[in-house]
Amino acid sequence: MSADVPTEQTHACCAPARGEERAAEGPVPVAEAAAAAPPHGGWREPAGGTFLMGTADGPYPEDGEGPVREVALSPFEIAATAVTNAEFAAFVEGTGYATDAERYGWSFVFAGFLPRRFPPTRGAAGAPWWRQVHGADWRHPEGPGSGLRGRRDHPVVHVSHDDALAYCRWAGTRLPTEAEWEYAARGGLSGRPYPWGDEREPGGEHRMNVWQGEFPERNTAADGYTGTCPVDAFPPNGYGLYNTTGNVWEWCADWFNPRYHRKGPWTDPTGPRYGQSRVLKGGSHMCHESYCFRYRTSARMGNSPDSSSGNTGFRVAR
Repeated sequence: MSADVPTEQTHACCAPARGEERAAEGPVPVAEAAAAAPPHGGWREPAGGTFLMGTADGPYPEDGEGPVREVALSPFEIAATAVTNAEFAAFVEGTGYATDAERYGWSFVFAGFLPRRFPPTRGAAGAPWWRQVHGADWRHPEGPGSGLRGRRDHPVVHVSHDDALAYCRWAGTRLPTEAEWEYAARGGLSGRPYPWGDEREPGGEHRMNVWQGEFPERNTAADGYTGTCPVDAFPPNGYGLYNTTGNVWEWCADWFNPRYHRKGPWTDPTGPRYGQSRVLKGGSHMCHESYCFRYRTSARMGNSPDSSSGNTGFRVAR
């Protein structure tokens, strides 16, 4: 029987935490690029202003989605898509950067993507479908023997918050704050759970990449994908952003705290000054309403900055 990797999160099924293990070296310093290329799909420029953030009826009170509050934001720019494998490859080729998954030597992979006779490695506490796979990293999403063929335009995964910050330093960008991310993800709609409205599949049309069927035994792939999909696979929201729900969790700049936002500030909020976990938004292709109804614009969770998994990526802002 596999041992369990301790996690900080109650819902490790969503994006598992690495635990107490630490890499031998600290994060690799990366200089800012002289002239970074524009992001895949270009920049979007929400005008800023006020919006209603959060929800009053989130299914997981411990996540701290509520209360609903009016948040004011200054204008900013945000990438239309998550960072792709091709973009991350350019960063690594230009800097020689090694991700946390590479330095630790392992990352979390969904068991359903592994060979039937895969060795019984450790699983995440409370979520045995997450398996510790040695050699899994952004180049090898399912571990040794897997690769990026046909996935250059898919979101990079197995990247930690620290890795995302290193990429941002090189690209001359930054991670969006949680408030910026949610404002942009809503696409101008107020109080709606999805970037397009109230119904998950309006008129029977799939609008995002999430688990279809019975988790974790059977994924029908009715939306067209069993794993990640291209970063622009589904129609954009009202602000021109793609896949802000489903596909991959996206790191934000804020430290995670389920209660901090109850007291503000609510003008250009940046979250707590310190913490143990960073905010993740948007859900992933592994989310299913039976256990992780987090493929919504207000949904949130936290994870340790050095954690990585096959369903976690990021997009940039400036």
